[in-house]
Amino acid sequence: MCGFVTWVRPGKVVDFSVKMAGRLRTAREVKAAVRHLHLAGQILAPPGPCISELWRALMDRPILSSPSNRYRPDIDGLRAIAVLLVMNFHAFPEAMPGGFIGVDIFFVISGFLITGIIARELDQQRFSLLAFYGRRIRRIFPALIVVLCATLVLGWMWMLAAAYAQLSADVFASAAFFSNIALLLKSGYFDIESARKPLLHLWSLGIEEQFYLFWPLILMLVARLRLSILVAASVIGVASFALNVALIGSNPVATFYLPFTRAWELLAGAALACSWNQISQTGAASNLRAGVGLLLIAVAAGFLDTQRAFPGWWAVLPVAGSALLLSAPAAWCCRTLLASRPLAWIGLISYPLYLWHWPLLVFFGLIKFGPLTLLERELILVLSFVLAWLTYRFIEIPFRFGRPSSLKIAGLCSGMAVIAAAGGIVVQGRGFDFRLPPEIRGLADVQTDASKWRVHECLLDLSQEMSFAKSCVDRDRRPLVFVWGDSTAGALMPGLRKAQETHTFGIAQFTSNSCIPALNADIKGTPNCRAINDQILALVREIRPDIVLLHGTWSQHLDNVAETVAALKKQTNARIVVLGAVPAWRRGLPSEVLRYFMLHHGLIPPRSSGAVLSNDDAIMRAKLVPLGAEFISASDALCNADGCLARIGDKASDISASDQVHLTEKGSVFLVQSIIDQVLDGRTPQSPNESQ
Repeated sequence: MCGFVTWVRPGKVVDFSVKMAGRLRTAREVKAAVRHLHLAGQILAPPGPCISELWRALMDRPILSSPSNRYRPDIDGLRAIAVLLVMNFHAFPEAMPGGFIGVDIFFVISGFLITGIIARELDQQRFSLLAFYGRRIRRIFPALIVVLCATLVLGWMWMLAAAYAQLSADVFASAAFFSNIALLLKSGYFDIESARKPLLHLWSLGIEEQFYLFWPLILMLVARLRLSILVAASVIGVASFALNVALIGSNPVATFYLPFTRAWELLAGAALACSWNQISQTGAASNLRAGVGLLLIAVAAGFLDTQRAFPGWWAVLPVAGSALLLSAPAAWCCRTLLASRPLAWIGLISYPLYLWHWPLLVFFGLIKFGPLTLLERELILVLSFVLAWLTYRFIEIPFRFGRPSSLKIAGLCSGMAVIAAAGGIVVQGRGFDFRLPPEIRGLADVQTDASKWRVHECLLDLSQEMSFAKSCVDRDRRPLVFVWGDSTAGALMPGLRKAQETHTFGIAQFTSNSCIPALNADIKGTPNCRAINDQILALVREIRPDIVLLHGTWSQHLDNVAETVAALKKQTNARIVVLGAVPAWRRGLPSEVLRYFMLHHGLIPPRSSGAVLSNDDAIMRAKLVPLGAEFISASDALCNADGCLARIGDKASDISASDQVHLTEKGSVFLVQSIIDQVLDGRTPQSPNESQ
């Protein structure tokens, strides 16, 4: 076993352990000291593998791409700042709206360290691609395997079948390191909301691993062609940044998740590593760079929020700030603040801390069936620190700093493959609904049929598309009902199609996710909403429908909705019918069903008080009816004195909503049946008490 080297000095025996490597100032001192002792005949243990282990242990720590190769505790301190920003953003988003930039800081650090190591080894002609990948496996796999296993177990215990299948798909993607691509492909309304995805945060790990996969190959090619690594990093980085800026307006989701539009952040660190010897390390220059760097990061964390188009130009703030701090190890704030023992310690456990905190926040919220209090979130972060330290001490250190061997690498790869296979099996098993009691097992059958909502055809994801299909209009059918609204309007389509079996009318569907029909309104998180609403208004003028049915999650921009009604009355001859918002289930109706069963050991009643009724019906009626619109309350149709409609049959699969606000097919049919006569010719809708 090579955990230490033993040598004899006059009068005593000294154990030189791997831990002691960090006490020497430079890697050169470690290697020279051990070689000197060996040559002097004082080493009692076989020196070869021990020297290698000590060398690797020190080389895996943060290093400069300068001849000194000193360990830099300030880099661990910067890691601490990054992970604390992300944790506070997730736990206290109101207090730290821009904390998500911690991920960008991690990107710059990774590019700086990895490029420095590879460039130095290439220069010394001792770089091995297999050895590099082996180090990455020992660094990343152990803690990740533990966290993925824990999430699968917790999901088995607390998640419904559909959510567990989604989690297992995320486990598979995370184990294969394409979580960012999977999240990009799944973005939309048929995926569970972000706040309930335990592995959402692993998208950044996917980008880093994709960088680690291809960047060494590029550097090897550059070295073989005797080109400048700095020039290569700069050219590719500038191209990546330009692509990021070009796509952020038209496709913000893809820009956020794609490695091509994020690579420039890692390459900024790479360029810094390659140009290290050209940077002044005088006290004044270092203090200036570090001060500006801290200021840029602070401004980004406090000023940015999730509603801004990010990364785009805004990402320059944290990326430049991180690079400036990395470039100034001699600065006072780096030597005193970032290199302080508390921050350096947090930096050492930053990787498992990042892995643990978000799944814990999500699962505790699921277990509670409600929002977490401030104290609960603080306690969860404390638990995250405890689990992170235990993971670092008993999982990471043995694998990362112990004897490297092909058996250990093979074991870690096999473990990750087993995790990926387990995730795939659960997905194929549709979330293993046999885990659930028979009374609520039917919830697994509650699924949204995208074809009936006509997703990507007449219900657009504005982050990916801006054009409606020609099939969105029933040609030569009158009266023509023009449906304009967000995804909740798209959920009306199964009911409207069913109503066509007994009523004569056509449908024109022009709906967009997260975009209510509010002209000249800038909807947060949906930058293309204003443009698509202008486009739809032009289509109304062109198509000339008999009835325009407006529906959405009305909670804001009501003045802009009034502007829409006024424009329609002025520019068309159509009747304008506004359908109020459907009741919202606080935790999502499937979770309400599960919660009721756990508390009462029975199926939720047909009507429940768990829904939140809209307070805007009276306001909208008073604002819109004088403008010539007709207003229909969805709450009146779905709710009565006994509560709001929770299910329309005797089974759990008969529930009326698939989440907080989107109606199931049965819920859609029920609502449309209740209001269709008033929509078509103004007759009073059927009372919900008469139909249920």
